[in-house]
This record gives sequence, C-alpha cells and structure tokens, in this order.
Amino acid sequence: MFDPFIAPSGTLLGLLQRGRGDGTLHALAAPRPEALAALNHCVVSDPRHDWQVENRSLYYARLYLDLDGGIEEIERHLADPDDHLDTDDSRTGLALSVLGHLASYGRDDALALLRRYAANGANWAWALDELALRDDDAGLRSLALPVLARFPATDQGAAELAAAVRDSFEPRPWRLWAEDPREAVGARVRAAGEQGSFDRWQRQMRPGGPRPGWSVQAVFDWAQQALERGSELHVPAARCISAVAGPDDLHLIVEAARGGPEGARCAALHYLAEAGDPAVLDLIEAAAVSSARTVADSAIAAFERMTSGDAVERARRWAHRPDALGASAAGVLACRGAAQDAPQVLGALREAVRGDGPDDPRLWTLVDGAGRLGIACAAPVLRHVYRETSSSHLRGRAARALAATDPFFATGFAVECLWDCEETTREVAALHAETGDVRVAERLRRLAADPAEEAEVQTAVRSRIGPDAPAV
Repeated sequence: MFDPFIAPSGTLLGLLQRGRGDGTLHALAAPRPEALAALNHCVVSDPRHDWQVENRSLYYARLYLDLDGGIEEIERHLADPDDHLDTDDSRTGLALSVLGHLASYGRDDALALLRRYAANGANWAWALDELALRDDDAGLRSLALPVLARFPATDQGAAELAAAVRDSFEPRPWRLWAEDPREAVGARVRAAGEQGSFDRWQRQMRPGGPRPGWSVQAVFDWAQQALERGSELHVPAARCISAVAGPDDLHLIVEAARGGPEGARCAALHYLAEAGDPAVLDLIEAAAVSSARTVADSAIAAFERMTSGDAVERARRWAHRPDALGASAAGVLACRGAAQDAPQVLGALREAVRGDGPDDPRLWTLVDGAGRLGIACAAPVLRHVYRETSSSHLRGRAARALAATDPFFATGFAVECLWDCEETTREVAALHAETGDVRVAERLRRLAADPAEEAEVQTAVRSRIGPDAPAV
C-alpha cells in the first residue's frame, strides 16, 4: 500500500484525514455537500499511515450520523471491480468498520450492505466479523450458504475452510452454523472446526525453536540461520540464552557481542543489555557504527531496552552525537532521564521537527518525554506537532504532553480533542477541557450517553459530570 496523500492541516479534508476534533466541528459548519464529499473521500481512500493501530471508523461513523449522510459512495467503493483485484484488507477495511459502527447506531442500510458484501465481497471475513458483533442470529444464519460456497468440496477447499474457522476473530457465526441441521452447513463447519483444532495441536507438538538442552552456541547458530532466512529473531534468541547460559558462557557471549556473526552478535547484545551488564555499553557503542545495518540497529534497540542508571549516564554522554546512537540516547533521556536532562530532550525534539517534520518516528518518545519532564518551553513545538502530524497516535501523545506543559491547553486544544478519533485523546480531553465552554458541557453529556464510547472515556467523563463533580 502506498503512503496516502494528506491534505494541508488547514483544510477540511486535511483535518478529517488526520481525525482531528476540529475536522468534525468544521464539517458541521461547512456546506453539507462539501462536508460529505470530504468525508466520503476519507472513508474510501484510507488516510492512515498505519491502518492497524490508528482509529478512524467511529469518528467517521459519528460524522455520517451528524450530517445525515448516505452510504452510496461506500457502496460504490465496495462494488468496484478492484475489490477482486486488490484484496488487501486496507482497501476496504475502513469502509467496513464504518458500516459496522453505523449498524450499531441502528442504520439498517449499513447492516444490509454489510450482509451483501459478506456474501459477495472479497474481504468477506472482515464484513462477517462486523456482523458477528451487530447482526441477529437470523441474519447471520442467512449467510451460511453464500460463505460456505466460497470453499469448494475438495481437499484444498476443506483446508481453506478449516483455516478460515480457526483464524476468525469473531467465532459467533461459525458456532451458529455448526448447529445448522443441514449436512452442507452444520456438518461442514463442525468438521472444519475439528480440523483447525487438530492443526493447532500439531503445531504445538512440533515447536521449531531452541530446546532447554541446547548450548549457548546452538542458540547463536539458530539466530544466525534465522537471519540468513530473512527472519530477525535476536530478542527471542536472547531470552533463550537466558534459559541455557551458565557462568562459564559469559566469555563466549561477550566475544560474540564484540565481533561474532551478525545473528549471534545481535542476540548477544540483547542478552547482555537485558542482563544489565555494564560492559555491554562499550560493545553497543562499537556496534552502533558497524557497517552491517542489522548489527547497528540491534545495538541501538538493545540500548533502548536498558533501564539501569549506567545506561542513563551513558545516554547523557551520547545525546550530543549527530548519529542514530545520539538520537537514541535522547530518547532514553526522554523516557528515563531527570529534570537535568530537559535541555537535551528539548533540543532533540526541536531538531527532529526541523530535520524530518512532524511525522518523524523519533517524536513519539521525545513528545512523551517533554510531557513527563514538564518542559513548559516545549509547548510551541508540541502545538506544531499536534496540528501537523498525520498520525493520530502521535497527536494524542502531543495532547497529553500539552496537558502537562501548556497552561492554555484546557481552553484550547482540549476542547477539540473531545471530538478526536482516538479514544485515549478523548479521555485526556474529558479530564482537562474547560467546562465553562458550552460546547464542552454538551459534548461531555453526549459522550456519557453514547453506548459506542469506550469505557475509559466515559469514566473520565463521569469524573467531570458525576454527582461529586463540579457542575457542568
């Protein structure tokens, strides 16, 4: 999947793509056709950089309800011939999730479209999972024959059906179908379920990793072989070394960390870092400038997992370096440093934004660190990250940091955060938004009454509008 085009943050489309609360507020104030066009664009052209962790579906579904929007564009997207050519979940997953939320709000047209797509669409399993949470038993039973028709009555078809039953996220439809008295339905699903359980048991009986009786060298060999096959198993290998290593093996491990084969070196560095061995810091420093990218990356990752005082002290020395190890050291100070480290964290935060923009991966820990250390003068940079980043998770972290550093957060960004796409951001807003704003009072009441809202958000809301809370 290509990175999506994200419109400027000052436009309605850019706000909706980012999932910002201001996107909803601007859409409700814009001409309805313009707002619906931007909303449909977002739903059929997923704007998320990481669709597996960023939330948008409930945010867009709520806006469809507020705008009284139809789902014709979603239907056209799902019925497009590309549906059977581009079968990646990311093409239709967001649209199906939006339909699921609309169905939970009582939109019968969304429920009917989900049923049709589950019967005929390429991403039928996702649609079936949405229906499993929202449809009644009769609706699910009506899909048994169309879904099972996807699996021919051959050995390969039976294997694919068993995998589908075994790997389903929501087992409710399959359990209903297993009770069906028809041979072509109930018997097939029961047999598939039994085969899936047998397959899982066979995998458990044939573990493919190290055994307790292995030596440290055998674990190193396993890690190296995995790397040569294209799999990086350095961290699991380090845990295995912890299980099999004895005092006499320390010299072998240190030598591997100093200059062994790539797989063994990476595993040894992770093991020594987890053990908190002070000698590993010099080994990490040497490995971080290795010409082997895997070794350099593993050295930095191993360092970032260290929690000792020695690691923090070394981070203070390394934070001035202009390379990846210096950036990693700034992140360690952001996570585990003290007040004295605030200037270095702030400098790294500013440099990351100047150098690579508001979506730099380094910003996640640096933004958290600015909030943890209460760096008040970081607020302007945090506001910029909040406005411009296309990552709703990073924006949520920026909101939490602003709550700790910006005296104007409660009357500013906290208000729009009540409409944000991420539940953790709405939770922060519910705790901090100034209730003197009439929009805040109404929004808190609406969130408290919405059955689709997350429990953590509603708990935060109740802390502001409950019987012991100040009047809203």
